[in-house]
Amino acid sequence: MSDYIASIGLEVHVQLKTRTKMFCACPVLDEGEPNTAVCPVCLGLPGGLPVTNREAIRKTVLVGLMIGSEINLRSAFDRKSYFYPDMAKNYQITQQFSPLCLGGVVEINVNGQTKPIRVNHIHQEEDAAKIIHFEHSSGIDYNRGSLPLMELVTEPDMSTPDEAMAFLLALKEMLVYAGISDCNLEMGHVRCDVNSSVRPVGTTELGVKSEIKNMNTFRGIHRALTYELQRQISVLRAGGVVEQETRRWDDDAGVTLSMRSKEHAHDYRYFPDYDLPPVVLDAVTVEAWRAELPELPAAKRARFMADYGLPEYDAGVLVADQDVAAYYEAVAQASGNFKAASNWVMGEVLRALGENNLVIGQAKITPEALAKLMGLVEAKTINLTVAKDIFQILFDKGGDPEALVREKGLAQVSDVGAIEQLVDEVIAANAKVADDYRGGKEAALKFLVGQVMKLSRGKANPQMASDALTRKLGGAI
Repeated sequence: MSDYIASIGLEVHVQLKTRTKMFCACPVLDEGEPNTAVCPVCLGLPGGLPVTNREAIRKTVLVGLMIGSEINLRSAFDRKSYFYPDMAKNYQITQQFSPLCLGGVVEINVNGQTKPIRVNHIHQEEDAAKIIHFEHSSGIDYNRGSLPLMELVTEPDMSTPDEAMAFLLALKEMLVYAGISDCNLEMGHVRCDVNSSVRPVGTTELGVKSEIKNMNTFRGIHRALTYELQRQISVLRAGGVVEQETRRWDDDAGVTLSMRSKEHAHDYRYFPDYDLPPVVLDAVTVEAWRAELPELPAAKRARFMADYGLPEYDAGVLVADQDVAAYYEAVAQASGNFKAASNWVMGEVLRALGENNLVIGQAKITPEALAKLMGLVEAKTINLTVAKDIFQILFDKGGDPEALVREKGLAQVSDVGAIEQLVDEVIAANAKVADDYRGGKEAALKFLVGQVMKLSRGKANPQMASDALTRKLGGAI
């Protein structure tokens, strides 16, 4: 691609986290029997009148505030006319002419480089029903019909599949943090139309674009873009012309396939929806909503690095999950040892969560208990091996680490006389290894320390054991 420049824009559809649908009181169901969460409004029956979901409006505005959009204090709904079984009314309620949010920027980071991706607008709309294809027939589940969607449309500022992936991950992270959406891709909470074009290096006018419809996995988007950009370049290099069209992604074959020539806006016969009044906001309400915004992931990563002295990698891992980040902060503040807290949370805590398929809120070990456990290690009351055994008990059952150490007699042996007695027994029982150390084999010392730890059932202070062995065997090599 060295002789061509790619331009990529995304249209991201996100299902908002609300109790009811966009224009009726039917509940939002991710799962359940088909066509059980329906009513005359979302089925488009005569006489059913829509009412706008205020919570959906609030959450869409929150997204605009997060990315620095201009909030349109007066927006309106329009009808997008099309005839297909997934839209019972034969039109979709959307915002074509007056969207809720205008402009904005999402910053991405690829290979250590930060890049701003401009957002054209964010508008509110309703989802279509779900079509399910069987061997000889198809069915329609209107439970999904009229679910509240936010559509975010970017400018064509991305130039590689990696940048598109980074944008989607950054957006998803923000949306989950702020409680806008669960962003569960398996449930179809995030779907994407991908626009891409290529142009020769040295030119400024965008090439002819193609649109890949209804992508629902980030990995699929990356693969589809990789293929599609190369396909367009191959067409141009062969002297052909890239046609503006809508394509679909065949994941099994790993190719995009033509569906139809690209429609233009007038094909949908947009016109104002006369059943819905305009959405009128005021500056006081918008500012009150702004005050509800949480600390966003990028800001939290920067703060963790500044306040706790964490490396960028640690901050990234901890902040990736909002609840894990909160847990880490509680451990760090209770223990006062910020890097050790990071090591324990990233190591033992995340390992145990992964092995047991749990989230942080289900772990029995409290931040205060973990901080106490860290304190016992720092004070050399127990060694790291014993601490990890105690951690597992606390993770599974909860409790107080100090009480567990006393109850199980696991306190580290740091008495000089007791250590020397253990060392004498080990040297006597391993005379040949002791001679090997005296003869210059450094590895022999590690073996002897291990024997002291074994004899003490893991309770001996390993550093004191090493020092005593070195001293008794004639000093360090």
